[in-house]
Amino acid sequence: MEAPGILWFREIRIKDIPSVGGKGASLGEMANYNFPIPPGFVVTAQAYFRYIEETGIKEKIVSKIDAIDVENTKDLASVSEEVRNIILATPMSETLSNEIKRAYGKLGEKKIAWLTSSEAEFVAVRSSATAEDLPEASFAGQQETYLNVKGKNELVKSVQKCWASLFTARAVYYRKKQGFSTENVGIAVVVQKMINGQTSGIMFTAEPTGDETKIVIEAGFGLGEAIVSGSVTPDTYTVDKGTFKILDKKIHSQTFKIVRQGKDNVKEKLPTAVAKKQKIDDKTIIQIAKVGKQIENHYKKPEDIEWAIENNELFIVQSRPITTLGLKTGVSSEK
Repeated sequence: MEAPGILWFREIRIKDIPSVGGKGASLGEMANYNFPIPPGFVVTAQAYFRYIEETGIKEKIVSKIDAIDVENTKDLASVSEEVRNIILATPMSETLSNEIKRAYGKLGEKKIAWLTSSEAEFVAVRSSATAEDLPEASFAGQQETYLNVKGKNELVKSVQKCWASLFTARAVYYRKKQGFSTENVGIAVVVQKMINGQTSGIMFTAEPTGDETKIVIEAGFGLGEAIVSGSVTPDTYTVDKGTFKILDKKIHSQTFKIVRQGKDNVKEKLPTAVAKKQKIDDKTIIQIAKVGKQIENHYKKPEDIEWAIENNELFIVQSRPITTLGLKTGVSSEK
């Protein structure tokens, strides 16, 4: 039987990394254990592999990438761009395109109580490399993410852009250095309902220094993009993992937040009185920490978690192992 082109989060478990990548597998696993995950689906790596086979571009891609001297910066940049352009110029099959459009239509029907119908149509489209987040091969951050995607045709285009991003110069260089075969590395694409966070952040269920008795939560106003990109300094709250007592709070002034306007994310200046406020109240800090501990208990290892709050509802946008913990402390992060 032909492998599916699309899998809904509820159809996915952590064992499905070869099909849906680390990001997709983690979201599916958490959705099945009723963590507060925004609904979504994954365009599988098998769909990508079928695409390059059926369109006849696989050999062209492999031969071009395999011929690159990655230490020649000019060669690396020009050939990787050429390969990305081949993918962007080669349409996917009508069968897969229609399957993606149908799934997008169904996703719009999966209502979150307070979302308006127009808000419900916005999705985040995230690349998920199929060897992502393995300690020896962390592809995290090497492929693209597209936010505020709206409309069936725009979604199909964004999926194709994610496929093309498998061949950024940075990603190609990394894979060559790690010895990954071009024809064996695939890419899945996560399509997830956008959460327009009033506050957002990152949580580490162990201190990055290696102390596994504490949870560290970073929080800022607006969308998480400002924190992830490092353009604002977030509040930092440290919580005892056993008692959920807040041990420390570092409040930082935030001069702007990133908000959605139409399809764009824009900076919005914050009044001084708001800028200096604690970003989330103590009750919410503890609520987020408790969910973090539950996720860590599920995976049996410390996790790096992105979260967002919209209309007082907490959502977990993604979670992945803190793969650097063992490297920093000299001990394995595996328990």
